[in-house]
Amino acid sequence: MMTELSENELKKRLSLYQVFLKLYEHHSSFLEEIFHLENLPQSPFTGVQGCYLQGIIDASAAYVITNLCDGKTQRLLQPQHIWTIGRDRTCGIYVCDQRVSRRHAALQYIQDADHSGFYLVDFSSTNGTFVNGEPVYRPIKLQDGDHLRLGSMTFSFYTNSTPPQVLPRVAVELLMQLVTRKSGDEASINSNSFGQKTSLHDNFDQTLEALRELPILNIEEITVSLSQKQQSEILDDFFSKQIPTNTIT
Repeated sequence: MMTELSENELKKRLSLYQVFLKLYEHHSSFLEEIFHLENLPQSPFTGVQGCYLQGIIDASAAYVITNLCDGKTQRLLQPQHIWTIGRDRTCGIYVCDQRVSRRHAALQYIQDADHSGFYLVDFSSTNGTFVNGEPVYRPIKLQDGDHLRLGSMTFSFYTNSTPPQVLPRVAVELLMQLVTRKSGDEASINSNSFGQKTSLHDNFDQTLEALRELPILNIEEITVSLSQKQQSEILDDFFSKQIPTNTIT
């Protein structure tokens, strides 16, 4: 009886192995997705974020931002523009994964007129390096949004070399709301520390002072861009929300 059960169990395992072998031969990308799902956080409330590796080119400087090292986001500078990845503590990007080799792979930034960019190099690792499901046998240039797998560890790669975009100025109406929130107990409270009611003049001074402290726009720019009537209407609307009408004598 025991021998028969063992033979049945062996047949089941062999059949399962053959299924996975065929699946790998014809649908390797599907297995990559399984690996990816295995490494995703179990719950959106666990506080664990997805792993990523980002190459940044800022003017003449190139550096890497990643959270592969113990799950903490770090900015890593390397004078030779080579970031080694592996289980060895001496690697620039140290990862604690038993399926990752001690010196598994490296990310290298090459500045060339025709082939400038970040390249992934595999160091003949035991469990291989893959980009979008394809094994890496030679240095491969990475593209923004590529999906990488080292051993059983999966993560996304991002890159950016464009200069920062200058956004338009914030509307004055929104600035006034920022003043209200920034001032807090100063601009919205109707009494001072001695229990005395503040006057319209006091609130006006507080508002101007809060505006001057905003780094995105100063009070001189507001006065130039608005007419006297517009300034008066905005201030009247602002004060009407801050001071009850029965407090003004």
